[in-house]
Amino acid sequence: MGLSTAYHAMLRNPNLKVALLEKENAISKHQTGRNSGVIHSGIYYKPGSQKALNCKKGYDELINFCNINEIKYDLCGKIIVATSKEELPSLTKIYNNGLLNGLDGIKKINSNEILEIEPHCVGIKGIYVPQTGIIDYKNVSMKYAELFLKFGGEIYLNEKVVKVSYLEKENKSLIKTEKNEYFSNKIVNCSGLYSDKVAKMINKSFDIQILPFRGEYYNLKKEKEYLVKNLIYPVPNPNFPFLGVHFTRMINGGIEAGPNAVLAYAREGYSNRTINLSELIEILTHSGFQKIAKKYWRDGMQELYRSYSKNAFTSALQKLIPEIHRDDLYRGNSGVRAQACDKSGTLHDDFIIFEHKNTINVCNAPSPAATSSFSIGESIGRMLKNI
Repeated sequence: MGLSTAYHAMLRNPNLKVALLEKENAISKHQTGRNSGVIHSGIYYKPGSQKALNCKKGYDELINFCNINEIKYDLCGKIIVATSKEELPSLTKIYNNGLLNGLDGIKKINSNEILEIEPHCVGIKGIYVPQTGIIDYKNVSMKYAELFLKFGGEIYLNEKVVKVSYLEKENKSLIKTEKNEYFSNKIVNCSGLYSDKVAKMINKSFDIQILPFRGEYYNLKKEKEYLVKNLIYPVPNPNFPFLGVHFTRMINGGIEAGPNAVLAYAREGYSNRTINLSELIEILTHSGFQKIAKKYWRDGMQELYRSYSKNAFTSALQKLIPEIHRDDLYRGNSGVRAQACDKSGTLHDDFIIFEHKNTINVCNAPSPAATSSFSIGESIGRMLKNI
């Protein structure tokens, strides 16, 4: 998101002086470099929402960008599968959303048609989505960075922001990192898991809290990869903004199974052994999280159990592919989703992008943000035009 914004800022405003500050020693080490690499079609999202609008527009622009820059991708299609009658109303809603979001070519499929597309998958009804694809978003980010630098932009690594001050008289901001100070007419906050922290440096009354949800993956052993041809998704739980444990063929080879969605013990808690005590206390004492936990503690405990139990994880996968066994899986990668939550206990499903003084804040950009990155970066680039 940050790289796309920086690229579009320079593309639309070539006379600007633009710097990108990155706290790590390389780009794309967190959400971008750890996601599942899916090009989302936009079928799930509420018609007219920022997710729906930006995903559809971003999808088309991303494909065009990849074609121009020779970035490898594959529009392999996917199926969304209902395994019980209780899931059929949600499946119908997803299908209708797809139609309203302009997805031509999606179709309802029955159990036999599911088997024709994915011979080892079981389900009573499904949706075939031909637009869905796979890609490595690190390659997209590297190209954004390459073009940004070519246009005259600057990237500063190992620059963790610790304070932002708005200078009223000058109508500028002072950004302090652990090593340097920067003055800027305009700031774009694309800080992912710490986007709320940066927003609160500028606007003390900002009441959104980022909750880190870890998504853990298993990989299918090589000899079992034949069980999955492309992408297989369940019908998601409508109470949560997550898509459920699914199967994904990766652009560079292999099959991933996952992710779950378990509360991480640190904002960058990629393992259940990683604990940041101050961040964990901050999460647990947040009134919004407490309301979610009180209402959905059973779901949370189930996700937690699945995080520690390979048998439980396998059982979830067997709902879609019964032939899979525990020994067919080995531990894969993990990522952490930055999920915005307010004090009322609402997990925000849509993107949250807002201006405050001279700052544009991107404070909720989970999936399909990678697919939408071109569209959102373009929109923010337009917002910066009048600096």
